[in-house]
Amino acid sequence: MARRIAVAATAPFGADVLERLAVEHEVVQVFTRPDKPRGRGRKLAPPPAKEVAQRLGIPVEQPARLDSSVGIAAHAVVVCAYGLLIPNALLDRALWLNVHPSLLPRWRGAAPVERALMAGDVETGVTIHRTAEALDAGPVAAMRAFPVAPEDDAGAVYARAAEVAAELLRDVLAQDEPRFEPQPEEGATYAEKIGPADRELDPDAPAEQLVNRVRALSPHIGARLGDLIVWRAQVGEDGSFAPVEVQPAGGRRMAYDAYLRGRR
Repeated sequence: MARRIAVAATAPFGADVLERLAVEHEVVQVFTRPDKPRGRGRKLAPPPAKEVAQRLGIPVEQPARLDSSVGIAAHAVVVCAYGLLIPNALLDRALWLNVHPSLLPRWRGAAPVERALMAGDVETGVTIHRTAEALDAGPVAAMRAFPVAPEDDAGAVYARAAEVAAELLRDVLAQDEPRFEPQPEEGATYAEKIGPADRELDPDAPAEQLVNRVRALSPHIGARLGDLIVWRAQVGEDGSFAPVEVQPAGGRRMAYDAYLRGRR
């Protein structure tokens, strides 16, 4: 059943979910973060969710912060990779449903997909929960797991998560009053935001651990090995870490073999 909804999203994952929701529901309002400088020229650029909304003709609002002055044009708001704190004054005025790409309470926080891959998780999923003041701790309306293949990087996992999220939301939004179950506290882990140190590849670390870090940071952040960004890697036949696709400083992506030939 199609429903009139608003969406709060910023990052590419949120933009993907927004586009999928717009196929089945009447999205009447999109909240997203303000434009910010991007690229070498540092020109102001819209966030991915705004680009999708404008292409679909959906009204966009970009408040620097949310407070009681913000108007909500729907009874339900889907939140996905938005990045702003939603105050209780607004939570009380609509049904806020958060899309989180993990099996909560595992990997609450800013980087659930990246942290799951770094940890070598072979399964993850999507949780739809009521947005609450505590970080990703609201009661759960729906959850579905899916396997993580050894070759999957963060881009592949996010794409699968967006597909699953749209399917789960179809069922949740069809309910006049969705049913929620409290999250267990047992098994809670936290997915801290990716920082500069997380990007560094330690040559002395186990090869599988390094490959997982590369998978976690591809294709959107990039792991670093000296002055190289490593986008794809594998464990070699001898058990060592073997880069497959790299990007030299100021250069383009290329096969690691081609990079080595160019240095001779």
